[in-house]
Amino acid sequence: MATSTLSDVLTSTVTTTQTSSSPSSTQRAASVGILEGQNPVDYDPKNPITVFIIQAAIILIFCRLLHWPLSKIRQPRVIAEVIGGILLGPSVMGRIPNFTESIFPTASMPALTLAANLGLVLFLFLVGLEVDLRFLIKHWRVAATVGIAGMAMPFGLGCAIAWGLYDHFRHDAGTVYIEFSVYMLFVGVAMAITAFPVLCRILTELKLLSTPVGVIVLAAGVGNDVVGWILLALCVALVNAGSGITALWVLLVCVGFILFLCFAVRPVFMLILKRTRSLEDGPTQSVVALTLLIALGSAFFTGIIGVHPIFGAFLAGLICPHESGFAIKVTEKIEDLVTTLLLPLYFALSGLSTNLGLLDSGLTWAYVVGVIAVAFCGKMIGGSIAARMNGLVWRECFTIGSLMSCKGLVELIVLNIGLQARILSQRTFTIFVVMALVTTFATTPLTSFLYPPTYQQKLEAWKRGEIDWGTGRRLDGSENQDPIQSEKSEASPIRKIMIYLRLDSLPTTLSIVSCLRRDGSGSATNLDTERSQSTATRSSISEAIMAHGLRLLPLTDRDSSVMKVSEVAEYTVHDPVVNTFLALGALNGVSTSGEVGVAPESTYAQVLSDKAQELSSDLLLLPWTGSGSMSEAAVVSNTDSRSRLASSPFSTFVQETFHIAEELCHVGVVISHSSEAQALAYGYPERMLLSVPFFGSSDDKVAVRFALQLAGHCHADVRIYSMDGTSSGDSAPDLHFGTVEADEKDSGRVKIGPLATTSSEQRQRFLESIRASLPNETARRVQIINTDHYKSRSEATEGVSTALADDLDKRNSLVLLGRNHNPLKPSLRRARTADSAYDIVPNPSCLGGLADKLLLMQARQGKRSGSDDQCQGSLLVMQARQA
Repeated sequence: MATSTLSDVLTSTVTTTQTSSSPSSTQRAASVGILEGQNPVDYDPKNPITVFIIQAAIILIFCRLLHWPLSKIRQPRVIAEVIGGILLGPSVMGRIPNFTESIFPTASMPALTLAANLGLVLFLFLVGLEVDLRFLIKHWRVAATVGIAGMAMPFGLGCAIAWGLYDHFRHDAGTVYIEFSVYMLFVGVAMAITAFPVLCRILTELKLLSTPVGVIVLAAGVGNDVVGWILLALCVALVNAGSGITALWVLLVCVGFILFLCFAVRPVFMLILKRTRSLEDGPTQSVVALTLLIALGSAFFTGIIGVHPIFGAFLAGLICPHESGFAIKVTEKIEDLVTTLLLPLYFALSGLSTNLGLLDSGLTWAYVVGVIAVAFCGKMIGGSIAARMNGLVWRECFTIGSLMSCKGLVELIVLNIGLQARILSQRTFTIFVVMALVTTFATTPLTSFLYPPTYQQKLEAWKRGEIDWGTGRRLDGSENQDPIQSEKSEASPIRKIMIYLRLDSLPTTLSIVSCLRRDGSGSATNLDTERSQSTATRSSISEAIMAHGLRLLPLTDRDSSVMKVSEVAEYTVHDPVVNTFLALGALNGVSTSGEVGVAPESTYAQVLSDKAQELSSDLLLLPWTGSGSMSEAAVVSNTDSRSRLASSPFSTFVQETFHIAEELCHVGVVISHSSEAQALAYGYPERMLLSVPFFGSSDDKVAVRFALQLAGHCHADVRIYSMDGTSSGDSAPDLHFGTVEADEKDSGRVKIGPLATTSSEQRQRFLESIRASLPNETARRVQIINTDHYKSRSEATEGVSTALADDLDKRNSLVLLGRNHNPLKPSLRRARTADSAYDIVPNPSCLGGLADKLLLMQARQGKRSGSDDQCQGSLLVMQARQA
């Protein structure tokens, strides 16, 4: 018996060993690939990454394809992500046989949900980083009035409609029984919430952050966001708690944890940041890891006490400091992975849970309309009334109400929490998702309609007392200025200059500032020897020029870029380019100011023109890019420096600026070789040379006046080439004179060739009169070179071009040209494709034909000498303001 038992045990052991050592068919299938016939779509719980990659790729591609057309009408990405999820869900793609079972099988959803929830936790941490409580404290009165009213009205209306929703849909599948008070609280929160991150994006793209509307909406949005998450935490705690006393304990523990974060964790965290110099130098990898541990630990704690983990992540973001841009720098480290990969999975899951087929009755659609009306009207009415109490006009109030009605991704997060907590059924979840899409989609077009830029300008002028509201006429009568006053205005010296600041063209900017300095070496002597001159004329020449620099940072679709807009004042204080500009102005005795702005690169021309108009600038100066692109570069390679003039994006930007600002102020474009710009900034022992060709156009007159004004500032010699050789009727070999420019960007700027505009006597009379108005010491340094010894216009233009090229090749020289916008002849346009030197000069429609010719001559000379230096001197192309 014992022998038989022992034999059975050995036999069983050997059989078990053989069974475990021989792989099963399932295990063999898991180890093979597509070369052995495995289907990659088949889900394997032991290897879920393959199906996850397929799911993530489909979601990302779908969302990106949908976002491209929606971005053209300024819709946030969350719209595309939710719509993409709806299309992939049971509403559309799910109706294709075996699509859901193959791509989104039920067994694979936990892995997808885990990645999506991790993205959600990190995103709420980013939302907390984006909320600057300093702004809330600064504008607490506005935040209290507009924020409370903007939440109370939709909350009350939401509680009212919650009764009908609770009565009709509480027995739907997928829900649990809850008290009406809890259901009412959740619906009220869903109606009262405002999407703060999407709101910041909309305000930034519409350039409303600095307006009264933007300040009020941002302050109210911060308060709304904080209060909304607190109410949501309360609601979730009440749902998860088994009894009222448990819910009370949950809330008390949550309050204690908030105090622990504020008074224990934050001080220690700040001490670590100061000791590691992470505030000044940016967070290290260790500091980023510590920050993420705080966020995940906080999310873990709020999750285990019965509140959702996202609330803890949000609190961790709130306690992170904003000093020295630390919150922005942390956001830059992690935002791409979260917002590009993980977060779209979460919102796509929202779409997958949305089934439009459940909206299958008239009653259900009545509730869809009712929920949308309650969400929109509650925010509109409450926000508008509160804004009116703060002294805004009704149209501004309605704009604030429409902005506060934006639900966006925050609403979808709230709804998903309600779906996971089984407060909402799939039917009611779909109703609220449709409401979130409609209100978010309508925010941008409605705001653009209620508060367009033209209305903003008119309103600001009316508030300053400059115009009559009914007629729109200016109260100072400047619109009825007679031609004589207009001529005097055009002849007045340039007093205010707006300069576009760039890191890669900083040497050029420094050279501009150095040219504006007052040469104090002989100022006292000059005043003693020139008593016979007019005091008014002398003071107008010597009066200081004020320069304002604006550095523009690109606004991208990243959250950190939007955060820079809200903290742009702090960026201005610490920006090295702005501070260098201010320091050089102080050293040269030039009155300078500066600031940093954040805008999309496509709107740089409009932003600069608007700022020049706001400051009443006489001249807008654009240094040419040093890197050959619109984006700034800290280090410029030789290849980029050589081809920088042929930059197509920057040429387009310059053309747009010429076109937009032509009726606002004079516009100048400065092209300097880097070494020459540095030399101009530090100065040469010899006197500076200013050369100006004068054809007689308004652009040329501005160039001449500005050259003479600079001569009075930097003690330079002025050489004016007066084009008088016009006896022959032939035209210049490379320039069209007397043509009408038909360029698309300058379609409204009809430019007649300068030689056909004024006669030789008029040009000579202008030059003599302007030289006679100069002080004697300055007039002695002005040389007018006539071209009457040339036999034809063609010969005169060619001779002056050669002389200007020689001047441009000298160090410490500046050639000033009127743009005149005379294009090259068709023959030379065709030659651009045959001559490789044309590859390193700008488009001729950008700076004009004469500037293009000079730069081309320099490029050819550089190619012959084997040097990359295209321009030894500096070139300033000017366009006059159009009356």
